[in-house]
Amino acid sequence: MTTQTLPAVDHRGPVTGTERALAPDLIRGAMLLLIGLANSANFAFAGQPGVESSPHGLERVLNFVKLTFVDARAYPVFAVMFGYGLVQLARRQRSAGATSGAVRRILLKRNGWLIAFGLVHATLLYFGDFLGAYGIVGIICTLFLLNRGDKFHRIILGVWALETVYLLVIAAQAALTVVNSSGPAHPLTNDPNPSLAAPSYGASVIDRLHEYPLHTASVVGFIMVVWLGIWAARKQILENPGAHRKLLCWVAAVGLGITILGGLPLALVGAGWLHVDETAVDSLSYLSHVSGMFGGPGYIALFGLLVSRITTLSLPVRAVSALGQRSLSGYLFQSLSWMVLLAPFTLDLRFGSTAYTAALIAIGVWVASVAGAYAMSKRSYRGPAETLLRRLVY
Repeated sequence: MTTQTLPAVDHRGPVTGTERALAPDLIRGAMLLLIGLANSANFAFAGQPGVESSPHGLERVLNFVKLTFVDARAYPVFAVMFGYGLVQLARRQRSAGATSGAVRRILLKRNGWLIAFGLVHATLLYFGDFLGAYGIVGIICTLFLLNRGDKFHRIILGVWALETVYLLVIAAQAALTVVNSSGPAHPLTNDPNPSLAAPSYGASVIDRLHEYPLHTASVVGFIMVVWLGIWAARKQILENPGAHRKLLCWVAAVGLGITILGGLPLALVGAGWLHVDETAVDSLSYLSHVSGMFGGPGYIALFGLLVSRITTLSLPVRAVSALGQRSLSGYLFQSLSWMVLLAPFTLDLRFGSTAYTAALIAIGVWVASVAGAYAMSKRSYRGPAETLLRRLVY
Protein backbone atom coordinates (compact mmCIF):
# COMPACT_ATOMS: atom_id res chain seq x y z
CA MET A 1 0.00 0.00 0.00
CA THR A 2 1.43 3.37 -1.02
CA THR A 3 0.87 6.65 0.75
CA GLN A 4 0.37 9.91 -1.07
CA THR A 5 2.27 12.95 0.15
CA LEU A 6 0.25 16.14 0.00
CA PRO A 7 2.03 19.06 -1.65
CA ALA A 8 3.09 21.95 0.56
CA VAL A 9 0.57 24.76 0.76
CA ASP A 10 1.64 27.62 -1.50
CA HIS A 11 -0.86 30.14 -0.17
CA ARG A 12 -4.41 30.41 1.08
CA GLY A 13 -7.22 32.65 -0.08
CA PRO A 14 -8.30 36.02 1.36
CA VAL A 15 -9.63 36.61 4.87
CA THR A 16 -13.12 35.33 5.66
CA GLY A 17 -15.76 37.21 7.62
CA THR A 18 -15.42 35.04 10.71
CA GLU A 19 -11.67 35.81 10.93
CA ARG A 20 -12.11 39.56 11.10
CA ALA A 21 -11.56 41.56 14.29
CA LEU A 22 -14.10 44.27 15.08
CA ALA A 23 -11.75 47.10 16.02
CA PRO A 24 -9.86 47.49 12.70
CA ASP A 25 -13.09 47.44 10.68
CA LEU A 26 -14.86 49.90 12.98
CA ILE A 27 -11.87 52.24 12.89
CA ARG A 28 -11.65 52.23 9.09
CA GLY A 29 -15.37 52.74 8.64
CA ALA A 30 -15.65 55.60 11.11
CA MET A 31 -12.50 57.39 10.00
CA LEU A 32 -13.70 57.48 6.40
CA LEU A 33 -15.96 60.29 7.62
CA LEU A 34 -12.90 62.39 8.49
CA ILE A 35 -11.29 61.52 5.16
CA GLY A 36 -14.48 62.69 3.47
CA LEU A 37 -14.56 65.96 5.42
CA ALA A 38 -10.98 66.69 4.38
CA ASN A 39 -11.19 65.72 0.70
CA SER A 40 -14.62 67.18 -0.02
CA ALA A 41 -13.36 70.53 1.29
CA ASN A 42 -10.30 70.29 -0.98
CA PHE A 43 -12.67 69.79 -3.93
CA ALA A 44 -15.05 72.54 -2.85
CA PHE A 45 -12.31 75.14 -2.38
CA ALA A 46 -10.14 73.80 -5.25
CA GLY A 47 -7.15 73.71 -2.92
CA GLN A 48 -5.70 72.68 0.40
CA PRO A 49 -6.39 72.71 3.32
CA GLY A 50 -9.87 73.54 2.06
CA VAL A 51 -11.03 76.23 4.49
CA GLU A 52 -12.90 79.52 4.19
CA SER A 53 -10.25 82.26 4.17
CA SER A 54 -12.62 84.91 5.56
CA PRO A 55 -14.94 82.93 7.84
CA HIS A 56 -18.08 84.32 9.41
CA GLY A 57 -20.50 82.85 11.93
CA LEU A 58 -20.62 79.06 11.86
CA GLU A 59 -17.86 79.00 9.24
CA ARG A 60 -15.46 79.90 12.04
CA VAL A 61 -16.53 76.82 13.98
CA LEU A 62 -16.25 74.58 10.89
CA ASN A 63 -12.71 75.83 10.19
CA PHE A 64 -11.74 75.37 13.84
CA VAL A 65 -13.06 71.80 14.07
CA LYS A 66 -11.57 70.78 10.73
CA LEU A 67 -8.09 72.11 11.51
CA THR A 68 -8.08 70.71 15.05
CA PHE A 69 -9.46 67.21 14.47
CA VAL A 70 -9.38 66.41 10.74
CA ASP A 71 -6.67 67.92 8.56
CA ALA A 72 -3.42 65.90 8.60
CA ARG A 73 -5.03 63.78 11.32
CA ALA A 74 -7.21 61.32 9.38
CA TYR A 75 -4.75 59.80 6.91
CA PRO A 76 -2.25 58.75 9.66
CA VAL A 77 -5.02 56.51 11.04
CA PHE A 78 -5.17 54.63 7.75
CA ALA A 79 -1.37 54.53 7.59
CA VAL A 80 -1.23 52.76 10.97
CA MET A 81 -4.04 50.44 9.92
CA PHE A 82 -2.28 49.67 6.64
CA GLY A 83 0.77 48.44 8.53
CA TYR A 84 -1.49 46.50 10.86
CA GLY A 85 -3.17 44.86 7.90
CA LEU A 86 0.13 43.79 6.34
CA VAL A 87 0.97 41.76 9.43
CA GLN A 88 -2.54 40.30 9.66
CA LEU A 89 -2.41 39.16 6.05
CA ALA A 90 1.02 37.58 6.44
CA ARG A 91 0.02 35.88 9.70
CA ARG A 92 -3.11 34.32 8.19
CA GLN A 93 -1.10 33.00 5.25
CA ARG A 94 1.58 31.49 7.50
CA SER A 95 -0.98 29.94 9.88
CA ALA A 96 -2.51 28.15 6.88
CA GLY A 97 0.88 26.64 6.06
CA ALA A 98 1.91 28.98 3.27
CA THR A 99 5.62 29.15 2.56
CA SER A 100 7.60 32.31 3.31
CA GLY A 101 8.19 32.80 -0.39
CA ALA A 102 4.49 32.52 -1.11
CA VAL A 103 3.64 35.06 1.58
CA ARG A 104 6.13 37.50 0.13
CA ARG A 105 4.78 36.99 -3.41
CA ILE A 106 1.20 37.62 -2.24
CA LEU A 107 2.18 40.80 -0.43
CA LEU A 108 4.28 42.12 -3.31
CA LYS A 109 1.53 41.32 -5.79
CA ARG A 110 -1.14 42.98 -3.65
CA ASN A 111 0.91 46.13 -3.14
CA GLY A 112 1.82 46.24 -6.80
CA TRP A 113 -1.85 46.24 -7.67
CA LEU A 114 -2.46 48.99 -5.10
CA ILE A 115 0.00 51.14 -7.02
CA ALA A 116 -1.99 50.44 -10.19
CA PHE A 117 -5.27 51.23 -8.42
CA GLY A 118 -3.76 54.48 -7.18
CA LEU A 119 -2.62 55.53 -10.64
CA VAL A 120 -6.09 54.93 -12.08
CA HIS A 121 -7.75 56.69 -9.13
CA ALA A 122 -5.45 59.71 -9.41
CA THR A 123 -5.79 59.94 -13.17
CA LEU A 124 -9.57 59.65 -13.32
CA LEU A 125 -10.79 61.17 -10.05
CA TYR A 126 -8.53 62.79 -7.46
CA PHE A 127 -4.86 63.76 -7.44
CA GLY A 128 -4.64 63.35 -3.63
CA ASP A 129 -4.59 59.57 -3.88
CA PHE A 130 -2.95 57.52 -1.13
CA LEU A 131 -3.34 54.04 -2.64
CA GLY A 132 -0.22 54.35 -4.76
CA ALA A 133 1.82 55.53 -1.78
CA TYR A 134 0.47 52.64 0.29
CA GLY A 135 1.56 50.25 -2.43
CA ILE A 136 5.08 51.67 -2.53
CA VAL A 137 5.40 51.63 1.26
CA GLY A 138 3.87 48.14 1.38
CA ILE A 139 6.55 46.81 -0.97
CA ILE A 140 9.31 48.41 1.13
CA CYS A 141 7.83 46.95 4.32
CA THR A 142 7.48 43.50 2.75
CA LEU A 143 11.10 43.45 1.63
CA PHE A 144 12.77 45.02 4.67
CA LEU A 145 10.51 45.03 7.76
CA LEU A 146 7.96 42.23 8.03
CA ASN A 147 10.38 39.35 8.63
CA ARG A 148 12.34 41.13 11.35
CA GLY A 149 12.22 40.15 15.03
CA ASP A 150 10.62 41.94 17.97
CA LYS A 151 13.92 43.49 19.05
CA PHE A 152 14.34 45.15 15.66
CA HIS A 153 10.77 46.48 15.64
CA ARG A 154 11.31 48.24 18.97
CA ILE A 155 13.37 50.73 16.96
CA ILE A 156 10.15 52.38 15.82
CA LEU A 157 9.26 53.24 19.42
CA GLY A 158 12.56 55.10 19.68
CA VAL A 159 11.85 56.87 16.40
CA TRP A 160 8.52 58.10 17.75
CA ALA A 161 10.18 59.24 20.97
CA LEU A 162 12.64 61.30 18.91
CA GLU A 163 9.74 62.63 16.84
CA THR A 164 8.11 63.83 20.06
CA VAL A 165 11.26 65.72 21.01
CA TYR A 166 11.43 67.20 17.52
CA LEU A 167 7.80 68.28 17.85
CA LEU A 168 8.58 70.10 21.10
CA VAL A 169 11.33 72.02 19.31
CA ILE A 170 8.94 72.95 16.51
CA ALA A 171 6.33 74.03 19.04
CA ALA A 172 8.85 76.28 20.80
CA GLN A 173 9.89 77.85 17.50
CA ALA A 174 6.25 78.37 16.52
CA ALA A 175 5.53 80.04 19.86
CA LEU A 176 8.42 82.44 19.27
CA THR A 177 7.13 83.38 15.81
CA VAL A 178 3.72 84.13 17.32
CA VAL A 179 5.21 86.24 20.12
CA ASN A 180 7.43 88.12 17.65
CA SER A 181 4.71 88.53 15.02
CA SER A 182 4.82 92.15 13.90
CA GLY A 183 3.73 92.23 10.28
CA PRO A 184 0.20 92.58 8.95
CA ALA A 185 -2.25 89.85 9.93
CA HIS A 186 -2.20 87.03 7.39
CA PRO A 187 -5.31 84.85 6.98
CA LEU A 188 -5.08 81.13 6.36
CA THR A 189 -5.41 80.69 2.60
CA ASN A 190 -5.78 77.66 0.35
CA ASP A 191 -2.89 76.43 -1.76
CA PRO A 192 -4.61 75.95 -5.16
CA ASN A 193 -4.69 72.64 -7.04
CA PRO A 194 -5.33 73.28 -10.74
CA SER A 195 -7.03 69.92 -11.30
CA LEU A 196 -9.77 70.83 -8.81
CA ALA A 197 -10.55 74.10 -10.59
CA ALA A 198 -10.16 72.84 -14.17
CA PRO A 199 -13.03 73.93 -16.47
CA SER A 200 -13.31 70.54 -18.20
CA TYR A 201 -12.76 66.89 -17.34
CA GLY A 202 -10.01 66.53 -19.94
CA ALA A 203 -8.13 69.49 -18.49
CA SER A 204 -8.50 68.05 -14.98
CA VAL A 205 -6.98 64.73 -16.10
CA ILE A 206 -3.94 66.50 -17.54
CA ASP A 207 -3.51 68.54 -14.36
CA ARG A 208 -3.83 65.45 -12.17
CA LEU A 209 -1.13 63.64 -14.12
CA HIS A 210 1.20 66.50 -13.19
CA GLU A 211 0.07 66.74 -9.55
CA TYR A 212 -0.08 63.06 -8.60
CA PRO A 213 3.63 62.13 -8.75
CA LEU A 214 4.65 65.05 -6.53
CA HIS A 215 1.84 64.33 -4.06
CA THR A 216 2.79 60.65 -3.86
CA ALA A 217 6.46 61.45 -3.32
CA SER A 218 5.53 63.86 -0.53
CA VAL A 219 3.52 61.31 1.46
CA VAL A 220 5.67 58.17 1.10
CA GLY A 221 7.49 59.33 4.24
CA PHE A 222 4.56 58.08 6.32
CA ILE A 223 6.35 54.73 6.35
CA MET A 224 7.24 55.54 9.97
CA VAL A 225 3.52 55.66 10.76
CA VAL A 226 2.97 52.38 8.89
CA TRP A 227 5.83 50.79 10.82
CA LEU A 228 4.08 51.65 14.10
CA GLY A 229 1.07 49.71 12.83
CA ILE A 230 3.35 46.75 12.10
CA TRP A 231 4.63 46.84 15.69
CA ALA A 232 1.08 47.02 17.10
CA ALA A 233 -0.11 44.14 14.91
CA ARG A 234 2.74 41.93 16.10
CA LYS A 235 1.38 42.50 19.63
CA GLN A 236 -2.20 41.82 18.40
CA ILE A 237 -3.40 44.87 20.29
CA LEU A 238 -6.61 45.40 18.33
CA GLU A 239 -7.57 41.72 18.27
CA ASN A 240 -7.84 41.83 22.05
CA PRO A 241 -8.09 45.48 23.13
CA GLY A 242 -9.41 44.57 26.57
CA ALA A 243 -6.05 43.00 27.44
CA HIS A 244 -4.22 46.20 26.45
CA ARG A 245 -6.46 48.81 28.10
CA LYS A 246 -3.66 50.51 30.04
CA LEU A 247 -1.53 50.92 26.91
CA LEU A 248 -4.50 52.12 24.87
CA CYS A 249 -5.44 54.68 27.54
CA TRP A 250 -1.95 56.12 27.51
CA VAL A 251 -1.71 56.20 23.72
CA ALA A 252 -5.15 57.80 23.36
CA ALA A 253 -4.41 60.47 25.97
CA VAL A 254 -0.90 61.31 24.72
CA GLY A 255 -1.56 60.89 21.00
CA LEU A 256 -4.78 62.89 20.89
CA GLY A 257 -3.44 65.41 23.38
CA ILE A 258 -0.44 66.13 21.16
CA THR A 259 -2.44 66.24 17.93
CA ILE A 260 -5.11 68.55 19.37
CA LEU A 261 -2.67 70.93 21.04
CA GLY A 262 -0.50 70.95 17.93
CA GLY A 263 -3.40 71.84 15.68
CA LEU A 264 -5.06 74.32 18.01
CA PRO A 265 -2.98 77.44 17.15
CA LEU A 266 -3.54 77.06 13.39
CA ALA A 267 -7.22 76.33 14.05
CA LEU A 268 -7.49 79.66 15.90
CA VAL A 269 -5.94 81.40 12.89
CA GLY A 270 -8.27 79.58 10.49
CA ALA A 271 -11.28 80.54 12.60
CA GLY A 272 -10.24 84.19 12.56
CA TRP A 273 -9.68 84.30 16.32
CA LEU A 274 -5.88 84.63 16.22
CA HIS A 275 -4.18 87.24 14.04
CA VAL A 276 -0.48 86.79 13.23
CA ASP A 277 1.83 87.56 10.32
CA GLU A 278 2.66 85.26 7.41
CA THR A 279 5.84 83.86 8.99
CA ALA A 280 3.90 82.80 12.08
CA VAL A 281 1.14 81.23 9.96
CA ASP A 282 3.71 79.17 8.06
CA SER A 283 5.29 78.03 11.32
CA LEU A 284 1.92 77.09 12.83
CA SER A 285 1.01 75.20 9.65
CA TYR A 286 4.14 73.08 9.94
CA LEU A 287 3.45 72.43 13.62
CA SER A 288 -0.08 71.32 12.77
CA HIS A 289 1.16 68.99 10.05
CA VAL A 290 3.84 67.28 12.17
CA SER A 291 1.59 66.93 15.23
CA GLY A 292 -1.13 65.47 13.02
CA MET A 293 0.66 62.12 12.71
CA PHE A 294 0.12 61.52 16.44
CA GLY A 295 -3.59 61.49 15.67
CA GLY A 296 -3.11 58.13 13.95
CA PRO A 297 -2.27 56.08 17.05
CA GLY A 298 -4.39 58.39 19.20
CA TYR A 299 -7.64 57.84 17.31
CA ILE A 300 -6.95 54.11 16.94
CA ALA A 301 -6.35 53.72 20.68
CA LEU A 302 -9.58 55.59 21.40
CA PHE A 303 -11.56 53.23 19.17
CA GLY A 304 -9.77 50.27 20.68
CA LEU A 305 -11.01 51.35 24.11
CA LEU A 306 -14.51 51.79 22.70
CA VAL A 307 -14.49 48.29 21.21
CA SER A 308 -13.29 46.82 24.51
CA ARG A 309 -16.54 48.07 26.08
CA ILE A 310 -18.88 46.85 23.33
CA THR A 311 -20.89 43.85 24.52
CA THR A 312 -23.51 43.67 21.77
CA LEU A 313 -23.17 44.59 18.11
CA SER A 314 -25.80 47.26 17.54
CA LEU A 315 -26.99 48.18 14.06
CA PRO A 316 -24.80 51.32 13.84
CA VAL A 317 -21.71 49.33 14.87
CA ARG A 318 -22.44 46.60 12.34
CA ALA A 319 -23.11 49.14 9.59
CA VAL A 320 -19.97 51.22 10.19
CA SER A 321 -17.91 48.02 10.49
CA ALA A 322 -19.36 46.85 7.18
CA LEU A 323 -17.99 50.02 5.58
CA GLY A 324 -14.64 49.36 7.24
CA GLN A 325 -14.57 45.91 5.63
CA ARG A 326 -15.13 47.68 2.30
CA SER A 327 -12.98 50.73 2.97
CA LEU A 328 -11.31 50.61 -0.46
CA SER A 329 -14.69 50.78 -2.21
CA GLY A 330 -15.83 53.45 0.25
CA TYR A 331 -12.74 55.54 -0.40
CA LEU A 332 -13.14 55.37 -4.19
CA PHE A 333 -16.88 56.05 -3.90
CA GLN A 334 -16.07 59.28 -2.07
CA SER A 335 -13.78 60.52 -4.83
CA LEU A 336 -16.40 59.70 -7.45
CA SER A 337 -18.98 61.59 -5.40
CA TRP A 338 -16.80 64.71 -5.11
CA MET A 339 -16.22 64.63 -8.86
CA VAL A 340 -19.94 64.37 -9.63
CA LEU A 341 -21.19 66.79 -6.99
CA LEU A 342 -18.48 69.46 -6.69
CA ALA A 343 -16.37 69.69 -9.86
CA PRO A 344 -16.89 72.85 -11.96
CA PHE A 345 -17.77 70.81 -15.06
CA THR A 346 -20.35 68.56 -13.34
CA LEU A 347 -23.08 69.54 -10.84
CA ASP A 348 -20.85 72.14 -9.13
CA LEU A 349 -22.93 72.30 -5.94
CA ARG A 350 -20.71 74.92 -4.33
CA PHE A 351 -23.56 77.35 -3.84
CA GLY A 352 -23.86 79.62 -0.80
CA SER A 353 -21.21 78.92 1.80
CA THR A 354 -18.63 76.53 0.44
CA ALA A 355 -17.68 75.44 3.96
CA TYR A 356 -21.26 74.40 4.78
CA THR A 357 -21.66 72.68 1.43
CA ALA A 358 -18.48 70.66 1.74
CA ALA A 359 -19.30 69.50 5.27
CA LEU A 360 -22.90 68.55 4.50
CA ILE A 361 -21.98 66.71 1.32
CA ALA A 362 -19.19 64.82 3.12
CA ILE A 363 -21.58 63.68 5.85
CA GLY A 364 -24.24 62.73 3.33
CA VAL A 365 -21.83 60.72 1.18
CA TRP A 366 -20.45 58.93 4.24
CA VAL A 367 -23.95 58.01 5.47
CA ALA A 368 -24.82 56.73 1.99
CA SER A 369 -21.63 54.63 1.91
CA VAL A 370 -22.41 53.18 5.34
CA ALA A 371 -25.91 52.21 4.18
CA GLY A 372 -24.56 50.75 0.95
CA ALA A 373 -21.87 48.75 2.73
CA TYR A 374 -24.37 47.35 5.21
CA ALA A 375 -26.65 46.29 2.34
CA MET A 376 -23.67 44.54 0.71
CA SER A 377 -22.85 42.75 3.96
CA LYS A 378 -26.40 41.44 4.21
CA ARG A 379 -25.89 39.89 0.78
CA SER A 380 -22.38 38.63 1.62
CA TYR A 381 -20.89 40.82 -1.12
CA ARG A 382 -17.40 42.09 -0.43
CA GLY A 383 -17.60 45.28 -2.44
CA PRO A 384 -16.57 46.03 -6.04
CA ALA A 385 -13.04 47.29 -5.41
CA GLU A 386 -12.26 44.56 -2.84
CA THR A 387 -13.61 41.86 -5.14
CA LEU A 388 -11.49 43.08 -8.05
CA LEU A 389 -8.35 43.37 -5.94
CA ARG A 390 -8.80 39.86 -4.53
CA ARG A 391 -9.28 38.37 -7.97
CA LEU A 392 -6.13 40.07 -9.19
CA VAL A 393 -4.08 39.00 -6.17
CA TYR A 394 -5.34 35.49 -5.45
